[in-house]
Amino acid sequence: MLPWGRRYRRRGRPPKPRRISDYPPGYIFAPFTPDGQLLLDNPIYMFPDEYEALRLTYYLGLTQEEASKRMGVSRGTFWRILYSARRKLVQSLVERRPLILTEQGPPLNV
Repeated sequence: MLPWGRRYRRRGRPPKPRRISDYPPGYIFAPFTPDGQLLLDNPIYMFPDEYEALRLTYYLGLTQEEASKRMGVSRGTFWRILYSARRKLVQSLVERRPLILTEQGPPLNV
């Protein structure tokens, strides 16, 4: 097995590691039904880099360029991460689905 793992056996250059400074792993945000039941079916998973992009942009108020430098990625990559995070957050709210903050990155494409 290669030192960088299974994910990097595809063509092209391996992705750069992303710097994530503050991440609360394992949180679940789940909606309730009107009678008080917790809805836990069909969850949406948010990865650490998506959480960090939301935190830097909307909580700390950094521009996308400043935030991308902090994460160590290009501005285009940061924009795609932020777009994915916003989409997941809105989808969770509109479709009343639980949002789970995972501890590791996206799953491997085998």
